[in-house]
Amino acid sequence: MNNVVEAVNELVLPILEEKNFELVDTEFVKEGNDWFLRVYIDKPGGIDIDECVFVSERLSEQLDITDPIPQAYFLEVSSPGAERPLKKEQDWENALANHEYIHVSLYQKLEGEKQYQGFLEAMDEESITLKIRIKTREKEITIPRQMIAKARLAIQF
Repeated sequence: MNNVVEAVNELVLPILEEKNFELVDTEFVKEGNDWFLRVYIDKPGGIDIDECVFVSERLSEQLDITDPIPQAYFLEVSSPGAERPLKKEQDWENALANHEYIHVSLYQKLEGEKQYQGFLEAMDEESITLKIRIKTREKEITIPRQMIAKARLAIQF
């Protein structure tokens, strides 16, 4: 599976660089009986449907030529949406610079919880610090990075 993602990334990156788009994530997953190749792209100000179609058509042409995926699959090119995942270090740096509200899922409980939402206040190589709200009071919590299973931007209600 990783070989498929790597091969697709090599094909899609030149297409994205041509338009100054960013590759957010690529996944190749089986859901039920079907395989899905999902490519998430973005740019400052957001990506629109016409830009997704452009990348999808160009990538599809390249996939037909190189044929790196032996089984049948569905290709989806889309925006990561408002709750964009934080995967690369640059994603984390942007979230910190913009003082983003994020959701973090942990591998194991920390202070009795496996999920936290709050504003990203600080980070370094070892940990992140979130400002969270518990009922009516605010608190900062420091989370070791190795405990983070997934992280994404979140919408605050």
